[in-house]
This record gives sequence, C-alpha cells and structure tokens, in this order.
Amino acid sequence: MKIVDISPFKGSTVCIELSGGGLAQDMKIYLHRDIAAEVSKGMDITEEQADMLIHKNDVRKARERALYLMESRDHSYSELFDKLEKNYPEDVCFEVCSRLAELGIINDRRYAEKLCRQLFEVKKLGKYRVRQEMRMKGIPGDIIDETLEEFAEEDDSFARLEELVEKKYERYLVDRKGVEKVKAALARKGYSYGEIREVLDLYDLDFEE
Repeated sequence: MKIVDISPFKGSTVCIELSGGGLAQDMKIYLHRDIAAEVSKGMDITEEQADMLIHKNDVRKARERALYLMESRDHSYSELFDKLEKNYPEDVCFEVCSRLAELGIINDRRYAEKLCRQLFEVKKLGKYRVRQEMRMKGIPGDIIDETLEEFAEEDDSFARLEELVEKKYERYLVDRKGVEKVKAALARKGYSYGEIREVLDLYDLDFEE
C-alpha cells in the first residue's frame, strides 16, 4: 500500500490515506501526529505495518485515558483494565495496564490499604461489606485477605460501631420497630448479628408489649 496523502484532521490527529492498488482496498487511518511522523507521503507500507501504526495509536490513547482515570482516584489493575476494554482491544489494555503496574502507577496493594481504611474509618462499614466493596473494585482475593487481617490488628470495630449507632441511629431506638430498622441498616453496612447485638445491649431496649 502507498501513502498518497497525509493531512491534518482534528486537533493533534492526522488523516493518512492509503492506496491499496490492484485488488487491495483504499483506506484512511487516523493517527496522533507523533505516530504519523514515522511515515511520509509516497511511502510504501505493508498491511502489517499499517496495523502496527494503528496499534501504537490505540496504546497511546488508552494510556492517556488510563492516566486521566488514575488522576481522579486509584484503580485496581482489573478495574482499570475493564474500563479501558470498553473502548480498546484486549491486547492494548493489557499492554497499557501492565506498563503502568511496572511503573508503580497501578498498585493493587497500595490501593487496597487506602480503600480499606476509607471504608472502615470514613464510611463506617463492617468487615463483610468492606470485603464486598473491595472485591467489586477488582482487588485480588489474597490482597483483600492480607489487608483486612493487617487492619484488624489495629482496629477497634466495637468502638467504631458504637460511635456509628450513637451518632446516626440512637434516635431510632425508641420502640421495637425502630430497633429492627437499625438492625437492618447495620446489617446492610456489613456488621454481623453478633456485633450488632453486642452494641445494642448497651441500650435499654426492654420495651413493653
């Protein structure tokens, strides 16, 4: 195939027109100008070389998208991969995510520690809900287990739950209906029946029928 024209398209994008010649189909490819600088008008390139240019361009765009997403908040390897895969081929996503992991930009353990602390200390969730949220973010199971175990060594879950009930739910503990609503709310937050019962035992909940 011969490059018959190279022209500006939009912003930093360049349009490259290729003439197939013979039975090959003419085509246009759109590349970032830095990628397009590797070729010139009048050059003959193979179909494989054209595919490689497109791949390089996809990698560049995917990397820019990945860095943009990572600027807003940390992502796990799996979570970022899934987001990129909505717009880019699997091999491109793998190449980009693997490179970012090598550079330390993606770090599942660091992300797990940060997310774990946020879910426990800021959102006041119980360990079952925390585990679920971390799993939904694509953090590997072994890292979740290790992170929760390490956090448990310094965490006072009873004090955290006691504070949560006192600040947010104590006003509802005036009748049996209110107590059941509080129990359900705490269960949704990931606290076990035993943890909930232990904290509610601090209150006088012996209501008359």
